[in-house]
Amino acid sequence: MLKSLLTAGTAAVLSVGAASAADLPRRAAPPPVFTPVPVFTWTGAYFGINAGYTYTEADRLSTVGIGALQANVNNGLRRASVPLAQDGFTAGGQIGYNYQFTPGSGFVVGLEADAAYTDLNRRRTESIFLPAINPNQLTNTYRADLSFLGTVRGRIGYAFDRVLVYGTGGFAYGDVTQTVAFQTNAPVTYFGSRSRIETGYAYGGGIEYALPTDSFLNVFKSNAVTLKAEYLRYDLGSRNLLVASTGAPLSPGVGYFTRFRTEGSLVRAGLNFKFGTF
Repeated sequence: MLKSLLTAGTAAVLSVGAASAADLPRRAAPPPVFTPVPVFTWTGAYFGINAGYTYTEADRLSTVGIGALQANVNNGLRRASVPLAQDGFTAGGQIGYNYQFTPGSGFVVGLEADAAYTDLNRRRTESIFLPAINPNQLTNTYRADLSFLGTVRGRIGYAFDRVLVYGTGGFAYGDVTQTVAFQTNAPVTYFGSRSRIETGYAYGGGIEYALPTDSFLNVFKSNAVTLKAEYLRYDLGSRNLLVASTGAPLSPGVGYFTRFRTEGSLVRAGLNFKFGTF
């Protein structure tokens, strides 16, 4: 009898304990860990390569004679205006730094320096024979060469997340060679040549897009790889070249002045590797 009472009492106590435990609040599960998605920013340094097409727009050289030699220009023996169109391939590299004021979308400012080879080496030779004016065979040769072009430019634009639209402008320089040779019969009777670094300005604009970090193009394991398309207009100024008498027979007078203008445009694509803040 006593054993039955103890068994019944124990069962009652256990049932009451179980009911009380059921009434206690349950321990809440830990909240999920939130990992924010990184917001892209254009802030950081970069370097890259570029290639494209370049062409000139002021394609004419003008010549005047000094003193009595202007008569040869007036009569067409030395051409007053000669077309010398130039176009060709360009390729080079660039380095720079951007700063974005607000990550994601916002204004971006930066500085970029670049240097590129330009295939702007053109030569024009023409023969003139006007026996009613001059019994001699005359040959006029003109050459203009811009072997490389470099710029140091500021950039300002607006980023739409991974798309950047920008304008740019600043200092430009290039290695310029200009040559004129006038022949009368065989000897060169008047000659002028100049080769030097000319300076001026450049301006333009472009659009740039940042690829995902894991792009196959990211060979340097940078924060981002960006692709850009860009237009630049450059102007290195105008110069008068003295085409002076060589002292050869049939070269009376001091000579001529031929005016060159070094300017043009380039359209190119580029690839940049960005380092710095993601």
